[in-house]
Amino acid sequence: MSEKIRRIAHLDMDAFYASVELLRYPQLKGMPVVIGGGRRSEDDLLGRLNAAQPERAWTSADLARIPVDFFPRLADYTGRGVITTATYAARQFGVGSAMGLMKAAKLCPQAILLPVDFAQYRHYSRTFKAIVTEIAPLMEDRGVDEVYIDFTDVPGGQREGGRVLARLIQKAIADATGLTCSVGVAPNKLLAKMASEFNKPNGISIVFEADLQPKIWPLACRKINGIGPKADEKLQGLGVHTIGELAEKDLQWLIDHFGQRTGAWMHDVARGHDERPIVLESEPVSMSRETSFERDLHAVRDKAELGAMFTDLCERVADDLQRKGYVGKTIGIKLKYEDFKTVTRDQTLPSYTANAQTIRQIAGQCLKRVPLKQRLRLLGVRVGTLARADSVSASESPGEYLLPSRETSGPSVSGDSGTGQLF
Repeated sequence: MSEKIRRIAHLDMDAFYASVELLRYPQLKGMPVVIGGGRRSEDDLLGRLNAAQPERAWTSADLARIPVDFFPRLADYTGRGVITTATYAARQFGVGSAMGLMKAAKLCPQAILLPVDFAQYRHYSRTFKAIVTEIAPLMEDRGVDEVYIDFTDVPGGQREGGRVLARLIQKAIADATGLTCSVGVAPNKLLAKMASEFNKPNGISIVFEADLQPKIWPLACRKINGIGPKADEKLQGLGVHTIGELAEKDLQWLIDHFGQRTGAWMHDVARGHDERPIVLESEPVSMSRETSFERDLHAVRDKAELGAMFTDLCERVADDLQRKGYVGKTIGIKLKYEDFKTVTRDQTLPSYTANAQTIRQIAGQCLKRVPLKQRLRLLGVRVGTLARADSVSASESPGEYLLPSRETSGPSVSGDSGTGQLF
């Protein structure tokens, strides 16, 4: 029997959020559809339908029969929302994730705009991951729509370089959910992730060590997960445009230009080296929630609106902690001003908490340490220094932290906040 070689797969669900929406609205299949701009309220869509056609009595059972002409179009959107994802038909117009909806409307005004439904996306995420682990138990969760899988010792994981097992997983997911995914199989996580992009959507790509020069080296350096826009711009300024050109540079040259750690890492990844193991369980470092505003808000003039949003963010973070079984000690805020500058502040408690009121109070104290004269574009709340709730003793997690009578000391910011009273 020939010796087994390491085979690692990267599975990426195809246009995941958009694909889930097409299960709900199959009449939109093949059309440019953009997801983003707000959270879904099914009653809102049905309410407008029933107002327009009161004799019909539309219900949630009729979603697949909603006339296409009734869906909102991107051309009619006003605001500062961003795209969460888009169907492949929309992407052909240059529309993509994180793009502002107003900008996208100029590129593809005819696209249908749907709000996000994170509860539904989480449901399908859990479903496809359960299917994967039934077939190949060694899986690393990398977010709502992607995983790494160790194929090495799984039946079928070596056949055709892993293609047989990848095809089996693809079919099992499609049969159970109606969703497609793309799979890349390679000797390591670095190459597997790159391979999963080769044949989208619903594709399988197999990479062996011998494929490094013909398949990987012609690609742009930006295709390496970890080389961002700034590093890529610097590389191009140095005359390095492809992974192959990066691989030609010696170690000392890379260290001289990018530092010891990054230079050594670039030297390895350009040659396809990656020894990272599959991580079966990873503890979160923090949990956070944030929201961007449709218009810039002022701490005084929009105090009530900001206060409601702030409280909602704190309650949602607390709900995330409690639902996932965590408590935290460090509570912080994130603000983005109208000039796009970002500021963060945090405060560490003597004991753990997952209490919404406590999070709200401590986050409010953090607000007192930042200037609030400028209008705000974004507000966020974060809880860090996490621990499993069932591993923390009662003395460490009293349930509700009693705040001191005066503000806890911390780094100060010069200048009056300009609010008089914080939201």
